[in-house]
Amino acid sequence: MGFPENVLTRNEKVVRSIHPHWLTVFGPTLVALILVAAAIFASWATPNDSKGNWIQWICVAAAVLIGIPAVLVPFLRWRTTHYVVTDHRVMVRRGILSKAGKDITLSKITDVSFQQTFLDRVIRAGTLNIESAGDSADELLKNIPHSDEVQQLINHLIDQDANGRAQRIYGGRREAPSTPEPTASRSDEASGRTSRPASGQTPRDPGHEEEA
Repeated sequence: MGFPENVLTRNEKVVRSIHPHWLTVFGPTLVALILVAAAIFASWATPNDSKGNWIQWICVAAAVLIGIPAVLVPFLRWRTTHYVVTDHRVMVRRGILSKAGKDITLSKITDVSFQQTFLDRVIRAGTLNIESAGDSADELLKNIPHSDEVQQLINHLIDQDANGRAQRIYGGRREAPSTPEPTASRSDEASGRTSRPASGQTPRDPGHEEEA
C-alpha cells in the first residue's frame, strides 16, 4: 500500500517516505509462523477419518481467529502508517479502514528532536518529537528507521524553506527609480561656471558682445 501522491500540492516533492521499523511486525510474524506450524502438526497428528477431519478444521478455524487480530491487523496497520517528508511539510497518515492524518508545514515547526534507547541504537531506529507553533500538541513518531538522519533532514528542509520564502519576499521587490542629475544652481553661475552648450550650437564670443 503505497503513499497516495494525489494529496501533494503542485510542485511539491516527496523527499522521504517512511514506514515504522520492520521490527514493529516482528512479533506478529513470529505468531504467524507458530500458527502455521501448529496447523501443520495438527494435520499430521490427527487420524485421516471423519473425526480427524473435524479436529483439523477446528485447528484451522482457531488459527484464523487468532491470526486475524494477532497477525493481519498489525501488518496492515504497519503498511498503512506513512510518515512522509516533503519540501513543504511533514505528513502523517494512519488507519486501515478509518483514516487519520496530520500535516505540519515546515514554516510552523519550531523544534525537531529524537530519542533512542539502547535497543533503538542497535536496530538503528528511534522516536521523533516534532514541536510546532500554535495550540496543537507535539507529534510523536515512534519506531522511525534512522531517526537521527530524518531529524537532520527535516532541519535542513526547514532552513531551505525559510531561505526560499525570504528570497520570494525580498528578492521580488523592484529597485528604486534613479534620481535625475542635479542642474546647475545659481551659486555655480555666480562662481563663473557655465553649462556646456547643447550639441549643434556654437558658444557665443564675449568679444563680439563688447564691440556691439
